Amino acid sequence: MYGAASLAKGLGVSRLVIGLTIVAFGTSAPEMLVSGMAAWAGSPQMGIGNAIGSNIINVTLALGAAALVRPLRVNSRLLIRELPVLLGIMVIAWIFLWNDGLSRAEGIILLVGMVVLVIWIGVQGRKEPDQDADPLTAGFSAETPQSLPTWKGLLWFATGLAFLLVGSRALVWGAVGLARGVGVSELVIGLTLVALGTSLPELTASIAAARRNEQDIAVGNVVGSNMFNLLGVLGLPGVIRPDAPVDHALVTRDFPIMFGVTVLLIVIALTNKTSHISRKTGFLLVCLFVGYFVMLFVQPS
Repeated sequence: MYGAASLAKGLGVSRLVIGLTIVAFGTSAPEMLVSGMAAWAGSPQMGIGNAIGSNIINVTLALGAAALVRPLRVNSRLLIRELPVLLGIMVIAWIFLWNDGLSRAEGIILLVGMVVLVIWIGVQGRKEPDQDADPLTAGFSAETPQSLPTWKGLLWFATGLAFLLVGSRALVWGAVGLARGVGVSELVIGLTLVALGTSLPELTASIAAARRNEQDIAVGNVVGSNMFNLLGVLGLPGVIRPDAPVDHALVTRDFPIMFGVTVLLIVIALTNKTSHISRKTGFLLVCLFVGYFVMLFVQPS
C-alpha cells in the first residue's frame, strides 16, 4: 500500500483520491488475494466466506476496538455520502447470492462495479468545493506518504505484492488443511479465521487512526474496505469458479448479521451531529464479534 500510494502521488494523483481509493483498496488486498487463491484451489466457499466475514469483523471488531480507544464521530461529507452506497452494494450482493452461488456474469458485474466505484469516488472527491475543509481529506493528507521516485514506488509495490501472494497462498493451504483436519466447513473457516487474518490491516489502521484522533479515517478505512470486499473479494470466486455451490446459511445467517451491523453503523453516522460511536457502543460491537465467532463454531452448519 505504501508503494502504491507513493507511486500514485509521484504521478500527480491527489491525496484525497489516494486516500479514498488506493488506501482502502490496499487494506482489502489480502482479502482479494486470499479469495482468488481459495477459488483457484477449489475452495470458493472459503473465498466467499472471507468477504462476508471480513465485513462483519471490520464493523464489529475493528470499529469496536477503535471506539474503545477513543469515541468515534463521523464528520466527513464524503464518508457520509459513501455509507448509503455501501448499503446498496450489500443489497445487490445479497440478491446475487440468493440462489446459493455466483455465476461468472455476476462475478464480472461485481468486479466492474469495483472499477466504477473507484471512478465515482475520484469524481466525487474532485467535486468537493473545499476539499481541505473536509476532515477526511485532512487526515488522508497526513497519512499519505511523501512521493518517491517512480522506480522506488514500483519496487515497494512489487515487493509488497510478492509478500502478499506468498502469504495468501500459505494462508489458504493452512486454512484448507485445518478445516479438513478438525471437520469444520471451509465456509466457517473462511468466515472466521481466514477473515480475521485478512482483516488485520483494517483493525490496526482503525485503532491507529483513533489514537491519533483521526476519527473519520478510522471509520473510512472500514467503509471503503467493506465496499471493495463486496465487489472485488466476492466477485473473484464467481469469475474463477462460477456456479460453485455455497451453503445457504451464508444468505440466511451471515448476510443478515453483516447487514444488521452495517445498518447500525449507518444509523449512528447519519443521525444528528452529536451522534457518535461511544465506548459503550464499541464494547457492544466487540461483544457481537465474540458472540458471532462462538455461534459459528457451536453451530457451524
